Amino acid sequence: MYEYIKGTVEHIGPEYVVIDNSGVGFQILTPNPFVFSTKKGNEIIIYTYQHVREDILALYGFESMEEKMMFRKLIGVSGIGPKGAMAILAFGEPIQVIQAIENEDEKFLTKFPGVGKKTARQMILDLKGKLHDVVPQSVPDLFTETLPDEQQIDSAANRELEDALLALAALGYSERELKRLEPKLKGEETTTDQYIKRALKLLIK
Repeated sequence: MYEYIKGTVEHIGPEYVVIDNSGVGFQILTPNPFVFSTKKGNEIIIYTYQHVREDILALYGFESMEEKMMFRKLIGVSGIGPKGAMAILAFGEPIQVIQAIENEDEKFLTKFPGVGKKTARQMILDLKGKLHDVVPQSVPDLFTETLPDEQQIDSAANRELEDALLALAALGYSERELKRLEPKLKGEETTTDQYIKRALKLLIK
């Protein structure tokens, strides 16, 4: 079991990052790979979880230990697999998921791909009162973003949006949902990570 991997960010895809550690490239699935876009070529620490089944061997990675702990809590819930847990964590605000569980807010939880009423209820039954160790010590203001002033939307921004839509599709959102969402995103953000965060906020509303 790998606790974490320290290495250089070599590649970023819609579903994973590649971390070079002593000449070995580790393909690591992450909730939102594009949070590492500003760190490409730099050395980072990514907290990992190795998932083993008869037909799969996958390595999942997270920015923080709290995010990794939340992932482990989620996949322990009946009806939630690694892909479902990743879609929930891609929202980028674990504290809101925790609050929804503590407040028994099934409506909020069913906004995530693959989470129906039965699974939302199971999340509450299994996790309520058991997530105190997952809450970060310092929680930023929710839904607060600083956008660049007078940022020109050009072909580079369009590529960022396309990458964001690919990442959202990989999380399980349908083509119809993404087509409806795309016009709302254009002109709003300028990086793939920001597009994903903005899109997830709109999808969860």
